[in-house]
Parts: sequence; structure tokens; C-alpha cells
Amino acid sequence: MAKKAPTDATTDTAAPALPESYEAALAELEQLVARMESGALPLDQLLVGYQRGAQLLAHCRERLEAVEAQVKLLEDGQLKPWDAA
Repeated sequence: MAKKAPTDATTDTAAPALPESYEAALAELEQLVARMESGALPLDQLLVGYQRGAQLLAHCRERLEAVEAQVKLLEDGQLKPWDAA
């Protein structure tokens, strides 16, 4: 088992790791938005929530862009319109 590096004041406030899946990140983001919109969070927690939300949103966008790139590759470089029918 690896030893943990000593922490200082700057690492104690590090954000939690990003979720493994897009779906988990989206679910966390939706829950966070609901808590923020409820008006029950103090101002300092709203700021922390906003920062976490920005991280989750960026993570979701990156995952979607990665999937889009894979689809383009599979479609010979052409991103074709989605036909759900």
C-alpha cells in the first residue's frame, strides 16, 4: 500500500476526484444544481458548489467531445446527423 504524501494547507481544500463515468458526473452536477437553487446553502458553500459544478461541467464536455471524436473516426471523418428513427 502506497504511503500518502504529507498534506499542507493548499492540498487540504482540493476538490474531490472527478467521477469515473459521464453519467455519474452528470448526476452529481444535477444534485449540486438542485442544492444551489434551493437557496439553503450559505454563501461560502455556494462558491465551492459553483467551482465544483464548473469542474463537473468541463469533465462532461470533455467526455462528450471524446465520444464525438470516436464517432467521427468510425464514420470516416464525417460526423453524420443522428437519426433516432
